[in-house]
Amino acid sequence: MNRGEMIHQLAKTNWDLIVIGGGATGLGAAVDAAARGYKTLLLEQHDFAKGTSSRSTKLIHGGLRYLQQGNIGLVTEALHERGLLRNNAPHLVHHLPFLVPLYHWWEGAFYTMGLKVYDLLAGDLGLKPSRHLSRRQTLQAVPTIERKGLRGGALYFDGQFDDARLAITLAQTAADLGATVINYMPVTSLVKKKGMIVGVRATDLETGTHYQLKSRAVINATGIFADHLRKIDDPKAKPLLEPSQGIHLVLPASFLPTETAILVPHTDDKRVIFLVPWHGRVLVGTTDIPVSHPSLEPHALKDEIDFLLKHAARYLVKAPTKADILSIYAGQRPLVRAADKSTAALSRDHSITVSKSGLITIAGGKWTTYRKMSQDVIDKAAAVGHLPSRASITQELRLHGYIKKADPQNHWSLYGSDAASIKRLLRANKKLREKISPHFPYFLGEVIWAAREEMARTVEDVLARRTRILFLDAKAAIKAAPIVAQLLAGELKKTSAWEKKQVRDFLKIAGNYLPH
Repeated sequence: MNRGEMIHQLAKTNWDLIVIGGGATGLGAAVDAAARGYKTLLLEQHDFAKGTSSRSTKLIHGGLRYLQQGNIGLVTEALHERGLLRNNAPHLVHHLPFLVPLYHWWEGAFYTMGLKVYDLLAGDLGLKPSRHLSRRQTLQAVPTIERKGLRGGALYFDGQFDDARLAITLAQTAADLGATVINYMPVTSLVKKKGMIVGVRATDLETGTHYQLKSRAVINATGIFADHLRKIDDPKAKPLLEPSQGIHLVLPASFLPTETAILVPHTDDKRVIFLVPWHGRVLVGTTDIPVSHPSLEPHALKDEIDFLLKHAARYLVKAPTKADILSIYAGQRPLVRAADKSTAALSRDHSITVSKSGLITIAGGKWTTYRKMSQDVIDKAAAVGHLPSRASITQELRLHGYIKKADPQNHWSLYGSDAASIKRLLRANKKLREKISPHFPYFLGEVIWAAREEMARTVEDVLARRTRILFLDAKAAIKAAPIVAQLLAGELKKTSAWEKKQVRDFLKIAGNYLPH
């Protein structure tokens, strides 16, 4: 997947579909469209999964909270999609046990029955059956859980993944299928003929080159920025989204030294939060607060940090403090507007709209259902663009790098079958066998691979999304920035001035991931 080669495709192709947005939904749409044989172009303003799609709780799940709300349809669809993704990308998605701790006499029957319903809704694509645990079994599963008043636990299974790595895999899958996917190329305006959209104008941020690109249909899959593009299309368009923000704290593994996650079923704002082991650290999240303006790099608020620390302390023997936080990341959800203004109650279902000029906008949804969302929006785009009718084949489409057996504890599994090529790169150059950071399993050769094969263009791309060091330990990422910049400069044939600017720019971003 080479950016230069992708740029070269722009001038010589007439597009059936242009997808705007390189997050989960846009990348999934590009995969679905390319798999049907449509000539597909995807344009992303920054890097793939720069926004919401790299800032999730890292779960592929049905959503117990939605079951509590009575949204059986969404839960059933999500559990079905969870099973499909587990089948199609076992190198990226694995099952993880979750414990619901029980401290009140009535909770045992309540949660055990609810989880049995959850199991039944998954059907043949279920993982493992849920079960009740005694107090002793609960402490064996999670030794650091708060013991005072503990009666037992309810154990169930859901899916875990690496969101940014899945995004890169989707980009690679789309490219394998013949799609052209380009990062750092924002769409600046829409091209219209007789009031109908017939293409887009876009600018390559690396060269400043402007492009006018024709297409039979244009999909707005820009997530939290969807209303911005809708306003470009129609200045009178009413807002479709009610975005909310959620943050995650990253703590040392000592707070949860097990492969069992904790689901906290009762928070002060009537949400659930998770404590999840991930890449040798513990994620605690998430919050849910309304935001007025979308941002590519949102900041965690003090109240959000305090909220998560307080609730984590209720369920752990040792209460975490700000001093324990290794990293903090914030993300914004593109929730579809509803009459109820509580963001926790807004729809996680997806919505597809078509403007008078033919702009197809898909909004809402979540990572777990990205494939179904993609199928639905390509069905709509094919109709709008009068394309040949072709059925989606993504239910059984194996994603790039597919390997049947993968060890989720081994970071090489995230590359799937590509791992063998990266290891050959390491064997060929002793220098590249050194670690990016002594605290992580990533090698310098992975920086070269990211630039050469995964379209990484900046230090941030490498440390935030090709590897996950920034999300796991912001201070470690800051220390690693100079060597990553040096390697990228050599691979991308950049100047020493570019190299120094990359480090400066990254330090500004990394500061947002540290507690203040």
